[in-house]
Amino acid sequence: MQSLYQQFQVRFQYPVHFTNGLFKLDNPLFAQTIQPSYPGAIGKVLFVIDSGVALAYPQLEEQIQTYAEANRTIFQLAGSPIFVEGGEACKNTTEWVEKIEQAVNEFGIDRHSYIAVIGGGAVLDMAGFAAAVSHRGVRLIRIPTTVLAQNDSGIGVKNSVNAFNKKNFLGTFAPPFAVLNDFDFLGALQDRDWRSGIAEAVKVALIKDSAFFSFLFENASALATRDMPAMQQLIHRCAELHLNHIAGGDPFEMGSSRPLDFGHWSAHKLEALNGYQIRHGEAVAIGIALDSIYSQLVGKLSAEESDQILELLEQLGFELYIPELSARTSTGELAVIRGLHEFREHLGGRLTIMLLERIGRGVEVHEINTELMTKAIGILETRKQKTEVNI
Repeated sequence: MQSLYQQFQVRFQYPVHFTNGLFKLDNPLFAQTIQPSYPGAIGKVLFVIDSGVALAYPQLEEQIQTYAEANRTIFQLAGSPIFVEGGEACKNTTEWVEKIEQAVNEFGIDRHSYIAVIGGGAVLDMAGFAAAVSHRGVRLIRIPTTVLAQNDSGIGVKNSVNAFNKKNFLGTFAPPFAVLNDFDFLGALQDRDWRSGIAEAVKVALIKDSAFFSFLFENASALATRDMPAMQQLIHRCAELHLNHIAGGDPFEMGSSRPLDFGHWSAHKLEALNGYQIRHGEAVAIGIALDSIYSQLVGKLSAEESDQILELLEQLGFELYIPELSARTSTGELAVIRGLHEFREHLGGRLTIMLLERIGRGVEVHEINTELMTKAIGILETRKQKTEVNI
């Protein structure tokens, strides 16, 4: 019999809004985001809230309730919010995914209802995964509360949890219904979390936009000292570059190329080796430094530009070496090098790593010289030792 072939296209579209005071009564943005499935319908919204955010903003739940009451002709709350343990811990177990799935069942959340998740990148990842697998996809409104989530992880199309001691082993590609970036949430961040998200901006500038890198370099001091206007510019431009990449490339990563993961092959492995005590952005900063030095060692990046990258990361306050970089397995292999194999496995196909040939332009390679990568690690370790001596 003759074979049959199916082909169709699905168009995705979602907004990323920027605001202050999302749940103030005079801010209509959240209510305007809710779209009735038919005339006169009232949307049902289940809130999932990062417990760290709730602790920093004890009035948040009451604000949401008051806002919902004021907009009761548009949407209603589906029970009390679910408060979720923040940070990578919420992705290391199925407990929180199952709690959200149970609430979806209990409160009758359907494909025309909404899960609104407020929190950092890990909570957004986990709740997004739960939303994507419930009813094959419940509408997800992301409300990122960290720099990293507002400019990178919270605006994309990926959701995930960790498994088998591997980061993001289980996950989905499911675009959000909307992303609402409220800059007010950034005020309560610890300095580590403020700084952590800047690493993703450095990453995207290095591979896509030299002018953006210059902005970061010129404003490093302001960013490090928590200048909000500079941070708002950073978040907006980084988000714009991220979205442009998703729209113009391979959003569901069907190939083996993932340019936006520059510096990430080692970062993901370092997070696991460190027991996830290191922030994702802190690990990414180390990964950027490592791959920048390696790019120089293989003759792709000038020494001047490599030094400029390291200088920027240090001005921003990042530590560029941790002991786990030099940890070895029982066979004597550098443990972080195993991250190359896991990165290839995660992508599928052949190994594809983004390096730099100049600031603002990345280049993909399919092989890594482990001897030179080991040398790059040694350079970072020596640089840290010299810095400690000078202090």
